[in-house]
Amino acid sequence: MIEVERKFLVVSDVFKADAIRVETMQQGFLSTDPERTVRIRVLDDSGKLTIKGASSADGTSRFEWERELPLTEAKRLLDLCLPGKISKQRYIIPVGAHTFEVDVFSGDNQGLVVAEVELSAADEDFPKPQWLGEEVTGDAKYYNSQLAIKPYSKWLDTSFL
Repeated sequence: MIEVERKFLVVSDVFKADAIRVETMQQGFLSTDPERTVRIRVLDDSGKLTIKGASSADGTSRFEWERELPLTEAKRLLDLCLPGKISKQRYIIPVGAHTFEVDVFSGDNQGLVVAEVELSAADEDFPKPQWLGEEVTGDAKYYNSQLAIKPYSKWLDTSFL
């Protein structure tokens, strides 16, 4: 299946009031190669294995294959992942006919809040709530696989100060 999504920074926490569900998740990567990312995700009471292909030139679409896993298997696979686990809470927020997923990161990515919306086409119109900030679609540093390698807390290089 081809996934089409756009990604934005979030500028306020007012989105929380409209959330219909909040999920706690931890994820790790068996491969962070941009051509073939392999992710293990442990949610509240289940797990998922996801394989993603390379992104399109504009970063809006790529192949995605995903399967549910029993929680015990997902936890065991998470132990096999590369260093750099991602921890976050995901808020599910319906906005018109679309659903935004807002990820509030913790751990080494504390302070980063990103919203994604899945679309049927890259140029599809969709409502933009007041809490959406700068679009970061296609900016690889915001990919979860890259946040596992170089977390948000390490983006400011102060070694020259």
